[in-house]
Amino acid sequence: MIFRCSHLDNKDLFSKSDPFLKISRIVESGDSVPICKTEVVNDNLNPTWKPLCLRIDQFGSKDNPLIIECFDFNSSGNHVLIGKLQKSVADLEKLHKERSGANLTLPSSHGGHEKVLKGQLFVDQFCQKEQYSFLDYISSGFELNFMVAVDFTASNGNPRNPDSLHYIDPSGRLNSYQRAIMEVGEVIQFYDSDKRFPAWGFGGKTFDGSISHCFNLNGSASGYEVEGVEGIMAAYANALHNVALSGPTLFGQVINTASQITSQSLSYTSNKYFVLLIITDGVLTDLQETKDALVRASDLPLSILIVGVGGADFSQMEVLDADGGQRLESSTGRVATHDIVQFVPMREVQSGQISVVQALLEELPGQFLTYMRSRDIKPRSPHAPQTSA
Repeated sequence: MIFRCSHLDNKDLFSKSDPFLKISRIVESGDSVPICKTEVVNDNLNPTWKPLCLRIDQFGSKDNPLIIECFDFNSSGNHVLIGKLQKSVADLEKLHKERSGANLTLPSSHGGHEKVLKGQLFVDQFCQKEQYSFLDYISSGFELNFMVAVDFTASNGNPRNPDSLHYIDPSGRLNSYQRAIMEVGEVIQFYDSDKRFPAWGFGGKTFDGSISHCFNLNGSASGYEVEGVEGIMAAYANALHNVALSGPTLFGQVINTASQITSQSLSYTSNKYFVLLIITDGVLTDLQETKDALVRASDLPLSILIVGVGGADFSQMEVLDADGGQRLESSTGRVATHDIVQFVPMREVQSGQISVVQALLEELPGQFLTYMRSRDIKPRSPHAPQTSA
């Protein structure tokens, strides 16, 4: 589908809004689960977005209600709602056939009727075609392989102090690092047959006294894999006793190491897809090197979820996420094949706005399918392809 809006309200003071659409499905509990979003169109109150593909495994049926929200993008991550509406895929198809628009609304601040806005949503193009879904691949034996990298820079604070981001609470209450590992790992491990996970640390002074930007979390000189999510948790807790926090914050080596493992797997199988979780508290000092590593990695079956902990300015991470529609560019001018990064600040998780898993699942299936379709890789056993709109 191709979406267009007209006469949007302006939310910016010195320029026009930078709108993007976020589409969510309403589930049985009444909650909404994000399923996809458009790119950002800068400085435009009458935007037309690039074609968007919705899969039937995302929206369930053509009559299921969807919430379509239009936001003004802010690099801080605090996006401002311009307006919203509720439509099913069948409704969107009807809008296209009738060439009519639907008015956006805003919730009333006084709890009364919704305010109907001048801004409208149009569906300029609507087509359906048969495509394999994420579940088609997973159920035919494709695997997700989990990898994790943990920030050991000094800005996290002394792990012995209760105000440290690395503090291990004797009461068993998880810190932000442990929570991110548990939430993501417990989902991904179900799609990984051997449940052996590569786990690294970066920005720490390791066992031999040198600062390393990619060391094995388990302390082993040769083996970087640990057994299960419990193994990651144990290796992390143990490393806090043996690794001195240092710095600076560099992602490049970790991403390159994960890319190397991913690339090596391609020599013997095409049914593995890798997910790297990077948990960090800080501002990158190797932003361009990280961009270079991500552009190279965009050709691989790899997605990267970055979880930001603490109160740092994470605007750099929003750049890496590339949700602004601007694909990453390397120092040599090469542009990323597609977006492989998803960023979520832990402060939004702790305030209940989103869960880490929800953030991961918002983009992972799409990134997975983009890779598989670009390589014309099909599920291993014959599946009836599902409809997408």
